[in-house]
Amino acid sequence: MRGTQLAYDLKSTLGQVFMSQSIKQDALDIGDVSKKTGLPASTLRYYEEKGLIKSNGRNGLRRLFPPNTIQRLALISLGRTAGLSLEEIGTMFTPDGPEIDRELLLHKADEIDQKIEELKLMSKGLRHTAACKAPSHFECPTFLKLLDSAGKKAPQSPHKFGK
Repeated sequence: MRGTQLAYDLKSTLGQVFMSQSIKQDALDIGDVSKKTGLPASTLRYYEEKGLIKSNGRNGLRRLFPPNTIQRLALISLGRTAGLSLEEIGTMFTPDGPEIDRELLLHKADEIDQKIEELKLMSKGLRHTAACKAPSHFECPTFLKLLDSAGKKAPQSPHKFGK
């Protein structure tokens, strides 16, 4: 009985060692991931802390990541570029793979479209102002509309003076 248990333990241990070696051969260390994505290692550690990516071991002191981490980081980058928060992006990652929140994406696309329209109007106003023949910009109705629009959208200061 003792010999059987010892053989089983040895087989189990060897299986774990070989599996660990296989994982290490396929895995990318944090430096490789950083080079391939252009992200600093500190960002990768932060994303891991937030649960957006997951390392599958270490090689000495260096974290090892599965190869699909590169694709996952590309999805994170795409989401960030679209204006999604890390929390919003995180909700789209499930154990079975990405689960896209289509309603959230449509809402974000509408926000982007609105921002594009605002920027087009701003560009048009700036071009007019640059070419305007009025003696002073403050005599130009188009420039005054631009100022009025900018004043209405100016961020409010979070600071309160006095009580």
